[in-house]
Order: sequence, then structure tokens, then C-alpha cells
Amino acid sequence: MAEVCETVGIPPILHMGSCVDNSRILLAATEVVKAGGLGDDISDLPVAGSAPEWMSEKAISIGHYFVTAGVYTVFGGRLPVDGSPVFKNHLFKELEGLYGGMWDMAEDHIDHAHRMIAHIDKKRKELGIDKARERVLMDMSDRRDLEAA
Repeated sequence: MAEVCETVGIPPILHMGSCVDNSRILLAATEVVKAGGLGDDISDLPVAGSAPEWMSEKAISIGHYFVTAGVYTVFGGRLPVDGSPVFKNHLFKELEGLYGGMWDMAEDHIDHAHRMIAHIDKKRKELGIDKARERVLMDMSDRRDLEAA
């Protein structure tokens, strides 16, 4: 995440507020794609959404908004869709082919985090940004020189 944030010139910490503020995350991801260099779609970015526990139908709909925008999203616990195998297959398998994002589930919080990290690592590898490189810290003067060039 630090390299992605460094690439687009933002701090390596992204706190976007509560679930109702998540549209700002998608706007930030869209700007990263528009800036170029990290894929052609939100689904190309090394990002993952997290819904750590059941809260409400509203939270699930917001998570679904993320998935259909192209974001891999892990839900903690179980989504209440086990009664319909066709719909469950659509959510957990077919959506990725349609939109690039997909749902995943993990009841254990460690597994939840590992799934997100694995997805981010996979996307970093696909973008070719998975290799260690020398990091250069820049002060504001260095940044101004970059913009002037």
C-alpha cells in the first residue's frame, strides 16, 4: 500500500470513515486509475475491501457496491445466501468475471486478513510492483522539482 500511495503522492494511511463514507474510497481508487500506471480498471489495483462482521443489510449493499465496482471484498462470517446455491454461485464466482471484483468469506479474523493480503500481493505481482526497490524519501522541495520537470 505504501508504494501505491507514494506513486500517487498521498500518505500511506487511508482512513475513509464509516461504511456510509465508502464512496470516497472508490473515488480515490478511480483517481489512481485515471492517473495511470497502475492498471486500466479498479479491479487491477492492489486493493481489498473488508466487511469484518455482519451489521445490517445496508452494510451488505455497500459491500456489494464495492464488489461490482471491481474491489475484492472479504466478509467476516457468513452472508445469508446459503439457501440459494445459484445466487451464492453468482456472488462468489460469476461477479468476478462480470465486474472484476468478488466476494470472499472468512469467519476467522486472521484468515480474513490473510485473504486480503494474498489478493493484494497477487495484484502487485500482476502489475510488476512486487519487487523490492530502493526507497527515496522526498521533501517538499524534491516534490516541487518533480512537478516542474
